[in-house]
Amino acid sequence: QVQLVESGGGLVQAGGSLRLSCVASGSIFRIRAWGWYRQAPGKQRELVAGITSGGSTNYADPVKGRFAISRDNAKNTVYLQMNSLKPEDTAVYYCNHIPGVADYWGQGTQVTVSS
Repeated sequence: QVQLVESGGGLVQAGGSLRLSCVASGSIFRIRAWGWYRQAPGKQRELVAGITSGGSTNYADPVKGRFAISRDNAKNTVYLQMNSLKPEDTAVYYCNHIPGVADYWGQGTQVTVSS
């Protein structure tokens, strides 16, 4: 049984930073690609950052240069460092494999960026 627990969200002013964490239990963590997704009110969930088992990363255009994904295989944890936050980054953020596995979605962590 895989369980994903996201944390680190909060309320921040535009231009601020947050670091999200996702701890995965019950998963063969190190051999899988992981991603951070977000879902804003009234919008579909979208992939914003991904990291392969080898550490290669990729980002959606809206977050390039501002967000950085990383992983710690020893801790079964994926991180998302978010800098220069904008109001349009407001969303619930989730982690999951790429592509996302339906049964693995956790509760997510809310990020709210005020202008």
